[in-house]
Amino acid sequence: MGIAEKIADIEKEIARTQKNKATEYHLGLLKAKLARYRVMLLEPTGKAGPKGVGFDVVRSGDARVAMIGFPSVGKSTLLSKTTETKSEAANYEFTTLTCIPGKINYKGAQIQLLDLPGIIEGAAQGKGRGRQVIAVAKSSDLILMMLDATKSTRQRELLEAELEAVGIRINQSRPNIYFKVKKGGGISFTATTKLTWLNERMIYQILHDYKIHNAEVLVREDVTVDQFIDVVLGNRKYIKCLYCYNKIDAIPIEEVDRLARLPYTVVVSCESDLNLESLIDQMWHHLDLIRVYTKKRGEFPDFDGGLVLKRGSTVEGVCRAVHRSLIDEFNYALVWGTSTKHSPQRVGLTHIVEDDDVIQVVKRK
Repeated sequence: MGIAEKIADIEKEIARTQKNKATEYHLGLLKAKLARYRVMLLEPTGKAGPKGVGFDVVRSGDARVAMIGFPSVGKSTLLSKTTETKSEAANYEFTTLTCIPGKINYKGAQIQLLDLPGIIEGAAQGKGRGRQVIAVAKSSDLILMMLDATKSTRQRELLEAELEAVGIRINQSRPNIYFKVKKGGGISFTATTKLTWLNERMIYQILHDYKIHNAEVLVREDVTVDQFIDVVLGNRKYIKCLYCYNKIDAIPIEEVDRLARLPYTVVVSCESDLNLESLIDQMWHHLDLIRVYTKKRGEFPDFDGGLVLKRGSTVEGVCRAVHRSLIDEFNYALVWGTSTKHSPQRVGLTHIVEDDDVIQVVKRK
């Protein structure tokens, strides 16, 4: 029996097992086995065969957004409408056969938008060009899931399942669990909160199933079995996802209103140019990017050439963005903006800047 057949058998057993207190332990072990087999399927450990053709896309710009969706949902049309890149679009499936990059210029930032080939059900097992598409998605800062508003919600569920199967966790935060494999001393388990889905016996069994017999585990929040397995594997990617429903001009206004109210969702019509500006606004928001401006002593701020940084960046990050040698000459900085208690405020390297702040770096004499 191959790995794919084993995965199918375990998924069937999980589906037909009733979920209650009596079956929690059994389901937890099944999920651990399922995760292990999926890793083996995606990262085979045998003799390497011939290499496949991947998508050689150089990362550029301030952030990367990967468009994922089934064939003929409007990915190529969106790329052509929002960037200067022209991607072939037609009324038949699989028009795009490779990765086509484009650039969106917004608020002084350059956002790399990738038009990926449409994936099909079973992409996680390598069907179509699923593995290459998902590998590019793992390297992105945001996933833009393109959906057809005229079709059922099943398409969204299938795409989420494919991403889940390859270790991409969308719109989730990393579980607050400390886990470290040790050389000896057995398994040390501590929980600082009441656990609903996990217990010590289940954790011991899951770790033994992965041949881990010496480890330190500290659980700081109430997590599920799946979240604990994710921490043990350590290869999960936590990426934000924005759901984009296209072709809203072909559905009733009541359905448009319902879709628009869903979390992490934007509704557009690429062909009719409806709501594309709002889509780019939401991409900027979910990428968590900010823009700060620099100022020289005795001069006005340079509002034309702002620096684009990730939210939560410090003055040190600003200095590195200007020039990495600026750190060695740094004395202090003056900051004007919402991150300060008064303007200007004298700050050090660890001060966290916010959107639209103005900063003046003072060097050592």
